[in-house]
Amino acid sequence: MTFAREISRAIRSTLVLWILTAIIYPLVMVAFGQIVFPFQANGSILKDGSGKAIGSALIGQPFSSDRYFNSRPSSTSYSTADPNNDKDGILKTGVSGASNLAPSNPDLIKRVRETTEKLKQAEIQPTADLVYTSGSSLDPHITPEAARSQVSRIAKARQLQPQQLNLLIAQNTDGRSLGIFGEPGINVLRLNLALDALK
Repeated sequence: MTFAREISRAIRSTLVLWILTAIIYPLVMVAFGQIVFPFQANGSILKDGSGKAIGSALIGQPFSSDRYFNSRPSSTSYSTADPNNDKDGILKTGVSGASNLAPSNPDLIKRVRETTEKLKQAEIQPTADLVYTSGSSLDPHITPEAARSQVSRIAKARQLQPQQLNLLIAQNTDGRSLGIFGEPGINVLRLNLALDALK
């Protein structure tokens, strides 16, 4: 076999593999996702009652009104910081990520104390997920305990019975993944959408 024939075979093999792996396979996977998992393939976008997209079920959003369940705190403020005016350095590490502050860091200690004090002033029992940020800083979930600790505030603001809110929390609690992994959690955006849908 000549050198030219070997080079020709190598080039043809490379082109065939490139077409298979860089064009055909991705297109098949995109089509598969759109047909079998269209909600997930398009970003898990949640819509309000009028059909308007309001956010992804995969990314946390800030809620601060007394009428809604509050989310976890975020070291990136859920990426809502203005890139042109980022005096707190929220976006220094990109769109998501932990603050990487050590437990002894004075800035972390100050933020935790301030957050705890705000929760107590709002008559909310501080829980770990309402005080500390998550590793991604975009976690859309809180624990059922964190949700229940906010019931009296929301019931008062919306003039609802606490048992209505407790039932809503139970209905929107996700179990452990595959029944054994992780802990039960509640997607705050879904819970607040269900809250707005209450009559």
